[in-house]
Amino acid sequence: MKIFLDTANLDEIRTAARWGIVDGVTTNPSLIAKEGSSFKEIILEICSYIDGPISAETTKLDAEGMIEEGREFAQWHANIHVKIPATIEGIKAAKVLSSEGIKTNVTLVFSLNQVLLAAKAGATFISPFVGRLDDVGEDGATLISDAVQVIERYRFSSDILVASVRSPNMVARAALCGAHIATIPFKVLESMYQHPLTDAGLKKFLADWQSMPKNQ
Repeated sequence: MKIFLDTANLDEIRTAARWGIVDGVTTNPSLIAKEGSSFKEIILEICSYIDGPISAETTKLDAEGMIEEGREFAQWHANIHVKIPATIEGIKAAKVLSSEGIKTNVTLVFSLNQVLLAAKAGATFISPFVGRLDDVGEDGATLISDAVQVIERYRFSSDILVASVRSPNMVARAALCGAHIATIPFKVLESMYQHPLTDAGLKKFLADWQSMPKNQ
């Protein structure tokens, strides 16, 4: 399973890039707005740190507007994937952009029907928001599993990209469900390294080493 970083914070991206395990980055208007630079500047700087798919989200609500923005974004860098909502207008836009060879990420997906429609439109990535489903009492992991099954059964080219990840446990569940990608906030990704038994074991190993007689 590939790991994307879900942020527009350049310090987080630079740090995570040094860890050597980040395959791409997803952003959205809310994340971009926090950073205080222009949208294009931030996206291009992210592209300079991560050699992988970078999702840049459209802000128009109509298909024509999304298509226009998507075509512009795609000219900025070869790694840019145009992020589009799973609405009627968004699916229309995804179909057009995909037919032009522009890579897309259909986002705000909450049902298997939306997964199917996005796949038929040729979406490169399809992003179920599992954390938000869990918030309203639905099981996000079930949607992931079902979505992967549909993609594989009908041999669609889309990848299931798990979004709205709130904890390391959800990352593990996504992997067990066969998700192709999970996009993870920096703090969650950082916490995936952590386990109290690792810390305790390392402390004991070092203490034992220090207690050993050293050769003169």
